[in-house]
Amino acid sequence: MAWIYLLLAGLFEVAWAIGLKYTEGFARLWPTVGTVTAMVISIVLLAMAVKTLPIGTAYAIWTGIGAVGAVAFGIVLFGDPATIARLLCVALIVIGIVGLKLAAGP
Repeated sequence: MAWIYLLLAGLFEVAWAIGLKYTEGFARLWPTVGTVTAMVISIVLLAMAVKTLPIGTAYAIWTGIGAVGAVAFGIVLFGDPATIARLLCVALIVIGIVGLKLAAGP
């Protein structure tokens, strides 16, 4: 169950990272409410995951999911550059996430 919490925490991290763009510096009420809500949910789920998962593994995977998701949505939603170098770096992050999961065991 901890891995599910961690995956969901990472997805909510992506949501709040993207939400930050829409808050316009926390000047827009509803995007700010949604972003802060996603932040809280993400942290709570991460806290639940680290009850049983190693903190270093969980934190690295959480931030990795957030980074990969933020880059992907930045490309799709905001026209961020999708250069070969950026995509290779994202691939390295994904490899790291998979490696940490495999090293951590069930």
